Amino acid sequence: MSATIIDGQKIAEEMTAQIKKESSSLLPKPGLAVIIVGKDPASLLYVKKKEKACQQVAFYSVLIELPEDVSELKLLNQIDALNQNKKIHGILVQLPLPAHINERLVIDSIYPNKDVDGFTPINMGNLLVGDNRLVPSTPRGIMKLIESTGVHISGKHAVVVGRSNIVGKPISLLLQQHGATVTMCHSRTHPLEYYTKQADILVSAVGKPKLISGSMIKKGAVVIDVGINSLNNTLVGDVDFESASTVAGFITPVPKGVGPMTIACLLENTLYAYRQQHL
Repeated sequence: MSATIIDGQKIAEEMTAQIKKESSSLLPKPGLAVIIVGKDPASLLYVKKKEKACQQVAFYSVLIELPEDVSELKLLNQIDALNQNKKIHGILVQLPLPAHINERLVIDSIYPNKDVDGFTPINMGNLLVGDNRLVPSTPRGIMKLIESTGVHISGKHAVVVGRSNIVGKPISLLLQQHGATVTMCHSRTHPLEYYTKQADILVSAVGKPKLISGSMIKKGAVVIDVGINSLNNTLVGDVDFESASTVAGFITPVPKGVGPMTIACLLENTLYAYRQQHL
């Protein structure tokens, strides 16, 4: 058996084309501001991709690069200025932040209606009660990837490896909303394979290269690999793609799987935020 590869790049391109079409007649243009602190190469690369994506759909975009030693107060003041800026409809602060900055305080300072990452307590709370508005981009993209397979989520057993606020917790909530029975695994889950082998839908988002092998996967499962790890100068996921693809029914590659969907869903969130602010 050979798994069907879920082409996140293709789906993201289709989404981006639709967003461009929908926004083509809008004036003023939807505006996204991205703040990055420091010079982390991976973060810089990701931010540049977001900036390029905005250009592709003719969004107004602002990139604010701040030094590693920027004060917390200066960062908060920058966010406050963007909150007040009517040309900006979405604000994103690239994570992680330096240790001297309170990450939670920074996220909480973004107006909920401009929180296109979906990380503020209000948007997380909305997700918890099923009032989905600005849903975190990566989990939103994961759901679209699963739905693209044609596999019905309702009644399935979904196993999520990783419990972060960015991916693990929100994707668990979304899967539950769609009728799945969800098991969450983390660093203290032993043995991990006991749970992963039960999964009709398996989502891994822990950042450990090739953590999950084919022997840990249920035959025919939908496998979504969120991990992006560097191993021997090559990008690999949390899942050992070679062995997993002989067992799974559907699988995302790394790269060109979840990554492009995250950016496409960020654009979608920005367009949604724009519309809400122009009602």
